[in-house]
Amino acid sequence: MIRRVVLAGAGHAHAHVLKAWASAPVAGVELVVVSPYALAPYSGMVPSWLSGTYRFEDIVIDFPRLCEQAGARWIKAEVAGLDPQHQTLILSNGACLQYDYLSLNVGSTLVPPSGAFRAQILPMRPLADLHDRYEALLLQWRLDAGDQPLRVAAVGGGAAGFESLLAVLRRLRLERPDRVVHGALMTRSQTILPGYPPGAQRAALRCLREAGVDLQLGTAWCDSIGDCSDWVLWATGAQPHAWQRDPVLMGGLTVSEQGFVQVDSHLQSVSHPNVFASGDCAQWVSPLPKAGVYAVRMGMVLAHNLQAALTDQPLKAYEPQSEFLSLLATADGKAIASRGRWSLSGRWAFWLKDYIDQEFIRRFSSLQLPSAQAQGNIR
Repeated sequence: MIRRVVLAGAGHAHAHVLKAWASAPVAGVELVVVSPYALAPYSGMVPSWLSGTYRFEDIVIDFPRLCEQAGARWIKAEVAGLDPQHQTLILSNGACLQYDYLSLNVGSTLVPPSGAFRAQILPMRPLADLHDRYEALLLQWRLDAGDQPLRVAAVGGGAAGFESLLAVLRRLRLERPDRVVHGALMTRSQTILPGYPPGAQRAALRCLREAGVDLQLGTAWCDSIGDCSDWVLWATGAQPHAWQRDPVLMGGLTVSEQGFVQVDSHLQSVSHPNVFASGDCAQWVSPLPKAGVYAVRMGMVLAHNLQAALTDQPLKAYEPQSEFLSLLATADGKAIASRGRWSLSGRWAFWLKDYIDQEFIRRFSSLQLPSAQAQGNIR
């Protein structure tokens, strides 16, 4: 009897699963991947794409091609809900997909403020939606015949808001050197990059000053920000998708108060052991930051555990790293490097980041992409 494993979502962890499956498939198992997006951006390279350092095609993982290499079936659809009691995944096209094992790696989203604002709101997640929205705004900017300054505000003082604002300001100023672009960053926190070492925070403040950014600490969103800005980059904390926040659509699968799937140390649902979850959509035993570095490490454990579950072998426990190297691009050919309480910044840090990012993409592509330096794109 053929068993079916469904991978819902085209995230970093599922890329690892497909790569591992291509090398060692399990006999008698059908592998199916469900996602509305064929091309999945690698989160670590998104800021440099926003700034124009990389092309979009340089930063994506081609999931249909990975599926072909792994002998998996690709279904272009979005998850609309679950029925874990009957082991069924409900899709946005109305279809129902049965599974023996299900893995969720659907990432996270952001819910921007609603209202009739003057500003155009650009949510920084889901990443796959960001491409079309950003390109449409850039086209407007190129064609705009006005001469008034453009005001760009970022809401969120974490890594996403910091990197995205610097990147977008650089891109806009390069596209239209004849126009003035003002930048502002608002955060409820009393500091930039909370959780980062003081040296990294000081380096970030210096970068914001050099980019002419008006930093507003201890500032919550209000409608006036939307009315006095032209663009708003929405980069607040990650949120689960709407169907994850609906108990009916989750079918009794245990989730956190926010709606993230609660998993144990094996990345298994605490209520339904044949359901796994990883990356942003999952809630670890002790909550982890929503960062791609964790999803990448989870992917190796997930790949092992899915195959182990299918072959009645022991599962591995995921052990999140207590410290990891963070590399924040500052859109000027440099980056801020930090680990634990240590931090440094400079061009060497971006060279290191570029090398690590390109190596990650090469793992999942047969193409040898040229580095950003070789393309001559860093200014």
